[in-house]
Order: sequence, then structure tokens, then C-alpha cells
Amino acid sequence: MTDTHRTMPAMTPALTTVFAGACGMMVANLYYAQALIGEIAPALGLHGSTAGLIVTLTQLGYGAGLLLIVSLADLVENRRLILTMVAGTTIGLIGVVFSTGALSFLVFSFVTGFCSVGAQIMVPLAAHLAPDAKRGQVIGNIMAGLITGIMLARPLASGLASIAGWRAIFAVSAVAMVALALLLAKMLPERRPSPGLGYAQILASSFKLLARTPAIRRRTAYQTTMFAIFNLFWTAVPLVLATRFGLGQAGIALFALAGAGGALTAPIAGRLGDRGYIRIGTGIALGSAILACVVAGWAGAAHMLIVLAIAAILLDAATQLNQVLGQRVIYSIAADARGRINAIYMTVVFLGGAAGSMLASFSLYHGGWTATMAVGAGLAVAAFALFLTEPRGDHILSGSA
Repeated sequence: MTDTHRTMPAMTPALTTVFAGACGMMVANLYYAQALIGEIAPALGLHGSTAGLIVTLTQLGYGAGLLLIVSLADLVENRRLILTMVAGTTIGLIGVVFSTGALSFLVFSFVTGFCSVGAQIMVPLAAHLAPDAKRGQVIGNIMAGLITGIMLARPLASGLASIAGWRAIFAVSAVAMVALALLLAKMLPERRPSPGLGYAQILASSFKLLARTPAIRRRTAYQTTMFAIFNLFWTAVPLVLATRFGLGQAGIALFALAGAGGALTAPIAGRLGDRGYIRIGTGIALGSAILACVVAGWAGAAHMLIVLAIAAILLDAATQLNQVLGQRVIYSIAADARGRINAIYMTVVFLGGAAGSMLASFSLYHGGWTATMAVGAGLAVAAFALFLTEPRGDHILSGSA
């Protein structure tokens, strides 16, 4: 036996619900500031290009946590590690609430992002708890909670800020983190990885697994591209909604809520993965991303708001479909290495998302919305072309692992 997961309790529906809610709550912390940058920047004395640090520092903290912390799931008792991350997130949020200057705000934002990776420790833990036949279904349900947290974060932040100021959402989230810690302390089972590699070896092993395992490389490439397109769209579309469609903050928030409908795809994706439809599901996801970008580009030019919203839902659904299928594959490769596999997978995917955000700003400035969506379609076509080279005889990629 290479791990203790076989003696742990099964993943019950109640526990799955707790995991989904916890992941959504933790990841939402990365996105609150994006909706409030216009209020936070002047309050902290940040102007011009430095205002972007309000969002960037939280994202950088999350990226660092993905690389440096998530791998510890293969080394440290998981329950304690998750609770430590939730506690760290709480401290970061409290620090943000009481920040009086830019430096303290940015430092605590980094801490918040760094510790929010507790969500990415919970996902492989859920894979350990779930039986093989239902692993995709469990992952899909949890990912639905995670993406819902992402999509609801911005409208919640905007709505609360309009009532009680920009600090309110961080205060509410800090209280929610305390409640979450109490709930997780009661419900999370312990998982003690078998003694083996040290921390430095664990980190090195993450990169080796990526380099030596074709399935991990492919799934990472697919989802990195998809997440880049996802961020490309959601970074650019608020500006387009404001300038071309004349929507205010409330209208943009409602549009984001409509896009959150794509999260409903995640549970369906999990069931497809469990039934062995990973290859066809991946093809549908990548093809849908191409279609979504083309339709979104046309809808923006034709001033068709409803069609643009449908394209947003399609893109979100495709992203979630590919993500859940990818995690179904990578968590079937090596049970005792799920933490470090998820660490390197999510680190690269996150970097792709950051690149997508930068591409959005560049393409929107130089070529407008049509050019931005052309970039997205081009990325999706490249990923689909890579998918067409996938060897059909690979049992892991076909979902029969």
C-alpha cells in the first residue's frame, strides 16, 4: 500500500457538498479585488499602472502557493494542511480589511492568494476519497462549486461595495473563512501520505512527472490554452459591455451571473469521464471553444447582447468540461502523487490564464473586440490541432485507467 487513502471514509454526498462550497469560497478570494480596483486604488493612493498591483499581487500569491504548497499534499497530513491554509487566508483577509496604505494591502493580498490554494489541496483529496467508478462525478461536482465561486465573486463584491464600501466583502469573507475552518475541522477526514520523498524531492518530482508523462503534458496543454481563452474573454468583456452596450456595474454583474451557468457542465463532465468518454468529451470542449470565440466576436460587432451571453455560457461550459475531464485523467495516473501532479498541472494552467489576461489587454487596445476573439479562436484551433495528434491507443487518455 503506497498511501493511507484506502482506509479513509468514502466521499459522501454531504462531504462532496462541503468540498464544493469550500473550494468556491476559497478561490473567490482571488477575484473580489478585480471588481473593486476603481475604488481601492484611489483609497490606497495607487494610480496609473501601479493600480494593477491590486489584482496582480493576489494572483502572484496564488501562483506561488500552487507551486510551493500544493505539492505538500503528498508529504503532509492533508487535513492539517488545508486548515492551515484556511487560517492563513483568514489572516490575509483581516489584514486587507485593516490596511491603511498600499504596502500593507499588497502584502496581505499576496498572503490571501498564497493561502487560497487550500482549494487545490482539497480536489486531489476528494479524488483519494472517491471510488474509482465515481471519481469523475465527484471531481465534477466539486469543480462546479469552484467555478461558481469564481463567477459569483465579482458581482458579490460589486453589490456589497455599493452598500458598505470596498472593505466589506473582505470582512465578510474573513468571517466566512472562520466558519469554514470550524466546519472543515469537524468534517474533513485525515489523510497521511506514506513516508518517502522530502520536500525538495517532491518539488523536483512535480516537474519530472510533467516531463515524463505524456498524459499529464497533453492535459496540461489543453487546459492551459482553455484557461488562457477563458481569462482573455472575461478580462476584455466587461470593457466591451460598458463601452459598446452601455451597461453599468449592475448590468455587467448580471452578465457574469449568466456566464456562471457554464458551471452546470462540470457534474455532467464528471459522469462522461467515469463512463470512458474522455476523448470525445475533450474534442467537444475544444471545438466548442472555437465556436464560442467566433460567435462572441460576431455578437460584439453586431451588437447582439443575448448572443454574446450565450457565447459566454458556451465558453465557460467548454472550459469546465475540459478541466474536469483532464483532472479525471491525471488523478488516475499515480495515486500517491496526486498532490504534486495537481500542483504542476494547476501552476502551468494558472500561468496560461495570466497570459490570457495580458493578451486581452494588448489585443483589445490594438485591434478591438474582434481581434481579441480572433486571438481566442486561434488559441482554440491550436489546441484542437494538438488534440488531433493524440494517440488513440493510450488507455489513460481514453479514460479506461
